[in-house]
Amino acid sequence: MSPAVSPAVALGGVPLDADDGQAARRRRELVQRAARRSLRRRRFAGRTGVLACLVALLVGLAPLVAELGYTVDRGVGGLSLGFFLHAPTPPGVPGGGISTAIAGTAQIVGLALAISVPLGLFTALFLYERRGRLAGVLRFGADVLTGVPSIVIGIFAYELVVRGLHHFSDLAASFAIAVLMVPIMIRADEEAMRTVPVDLWEAGVALGAPRSRVARSVVLRGALPGLVAGNLLAVARGVGETAPLLFTVAAPTAAMTLLIFSEGSQALPAAQQTAWTTAFVLLAFVLVLSVASRAVAWGLTRKAR
Repeated sequence: MSPAVSPAVALGGVPLDADDGQAARRRRELVQRAARRSLRRRRFAGRTGVLACLVALLVGLAPLVAELGYTVDRGVGGLSLGFFLHAPTPPGVPGGGISTAIAGTAQIVGLALAISVPLGLFTALFLYERRGRLAGVLRFGADVLTGVPSIVIGIFAYELVVRGLHHFSDLAASFAIAVLMVPIMIRADEEAMRTVPVDLWEAGVALGAPRSRVARSVVLRGALPGLVAGNLLAVARGVGETAPLLFTVAAPTAAMTLLIFSEGSQALPAAQQTAWTTAFVLLAFVLVLSVASRAVAWGLTRKAR
């Protein structure tokens, strides 16, 4: 048989039948002494963790800051009103602009949006409503497509659309950009829909409203800030892609990224300046679009509240 426990065996040696106030006071003193003994160690661990986070932040920001600084330094000197209004000139001829490249980029990305937005939204709605193997496969496929290199998407679009139509076209380029944007939109749209309370969905269904009406009036309206932010970030990804356009568009002046690639490979100073200024414009546009997506999401969230 196990030995009987002595009534004196208690925290701090205070008997179990001692005065409650005295026992509580002794326990607090023990906790305070233990806290004082470990205070230096806890402070050192906390400061070390904060320092490690700051170092990681600086390491992550250094390439971005260097890229921004170098691009601004090389590209801002070529900015002018004519640069946006004039068409590109042959290599070595000064005075060229990027008007046709801007129009081509807008056309390609606009058509890619028309393809990817409905597909991404309906797929996200399906993943939000359904559970099971098919939903898991679709979600896994979207995650895999997010990490596929863009040049592979370009080759896929070339084999499927360019060779199918027997010529290069903006449609093939838009298809390739849409394939890159769809998985980002699916995951962003689904996460945005997950922020809508399930109780609202169940309440709408319990009231007898059709599932399509509940999805349109409850889920999509509540997830609108996240939907807008996710789609704008996908647009920022699509605008900056070059590799898919190399396999789908014939003219290098049909998009800003292609113009950067073609002019940047020239040895002429005028072509190099055009490439750097176009890169600066494109980088500024992507940054503005990213900031705008956050601002729009914040504004819509605040309005919804």
